[in-house]
Formats: sequence, C-alpha cells, structure tokens
Amino acid sequence: MDNLKNEDDNLLEEAIDAVSEDANNKDESEGKNAAEKPEGLPDKFWDEDAGEVRIESLVKSYIFLEKKFSNDDDTRTRFLKSAGVPKSHEDYDVAIKDELFEPDMDLQKRLHDKGFTPEQVQEVYDLATDKMVPMILDMASEFQADREIERLIEKFGGEDKWREVSRQMLMFGQKNLPPQVLEGMSSSYEGILALYSMMQSGEPQTMGGGQSVSSNASKDLESMMRDPKYWREKDPAFIAKVTDGFKNLYGE
Repeated sequence: MDNLKNEDDNLLEEAIDAVSEDANNKDESEGKNAAEKPEGLPDKFWDEDAGEVRIESLVKSYIFLEKKFSNDDDTRTRFLKSAGVPKSHEDYDVAIKDELFEPDMDLQKRLHDKGFTPEQVQEVYDLATDKMVPMILDMASEFQADREIERLIEKFGGEDKWREVSRQMLMFGQKNLPPQVLEGMSSSYEGILALYSMMQSGEPQTMGGGQSVSSNASKDLESMMRDPKYWREKDPAFIAKVTDGFKNLYGE
C-alpha cells in the first residue's frame, strides 16, 4: 500500500511539472510571435529566432554605403548631374540685378564644390543684392557725407566758422529756394559751394518767379537734382554738371 501511494505521488508530481513546462513553453512562444519585423526592413537585418533587428549588421551596411558614396567620385558626379549641377563652376549662368556686383568665380567654385544647383547659386546672388546693396549704399553715403563735411570745415576755416556759415546758408536757402532744390544742393560739397556763391551774390530773391533767374534753366536744374545720379549715386560728372549750371546762373 505504501509503495502504491509513493507511485501515485510521483505521478501527480510529474503531471504538475508537465503542465508547468507546457505553460512556460507557451509563454515563450507567444513572446516570440509578439515581435514582428518592421515594415520595409530587409530580411537580412531581421533575426527571426530572436525576434529583433540585427543592429550590428544594419550599422555595418550603413557605414559601408556612406564610405562608398563619399569616396566614389563617379557616383557623386552622376548624382550631382542628375540634380542639375553643371560640370564646372564657370558654367553657372547667373543674372546680376545690380551693377555693384558681378559674377565671382571664387564664390561660384566654393558653391560648386558644395554641390549647389544653378537655382541655389542664383538665390545666393539675389540675397546678396537684396541685403548687401542697401547696406553698401548707406555706408558709402555716410562715408561720403563725413568726408565732404571735413572738406567744408577746411574750406571755411574751421568748425566754428563752418557752423556759422552753414546756418546762414540754411536761412538763405529756406527763404529763396524751393525745398527740393535746397535739399539737393545741401547734399554735396559742390552744391554747398554753389549755394554759398548764390548767398554771397545776394541772388536770387526768389526762384521760379524772380527777375534775375531764367525759369527754364532753374527748372532744368531742379530736374537734374531730383535725378538719382545726383542725390543717391553722387555721380561726380553729373554733380559737376549741376554745379556748372548754378555757376552759369548765379556766378562764382
């Protein structure tokens, strides 16, 4: 009886162990099936047994492709050509919107080395024009104004004398000249000297209606002073022409 009991006990233990083992195997199997291969991932990078990505193989392949692309000139050339990059930096056909700029071959070579397309190179030039030209003109204007003030101070014998003469000329101009004409003459060294000459001679009493000034000639001068060549670009030849016009009207 004792022997039979022992055998029964052993059978029960074995049955329990078998149930536990089946449960463990089922859990492991379900765990494996829960991991699925990411969509688009090549089979060679997926470990079916482990249910995970072969990270090491993926990294090695990426490094290999990166080295191949960076070192393979033919591959890079074909890629750049397909993107529209010209064979040489000299082949970029750019349109310069302002006379202050012209095509820069050193710049274009640097952009070409970086793989810039013609559209991208054109955008670089356009940005330079839009942003730099106003800045350059402002700087040039400020520099020119400072330089001409120095010349006027020297011409009139020092800062104090220049300050007094400039006050007198301003009063004279406001009394006798149209605002646009006064502004135009006051914007250049030559214009200031012409205004000073007019003030010294006492002419004109009025401009545009006075007896001493030709109406047509004064209108021509006003038109010339409104020209950007005079007030913005400070074209020396154009300024000299305006100055000569005032001298002819009002004398030295």
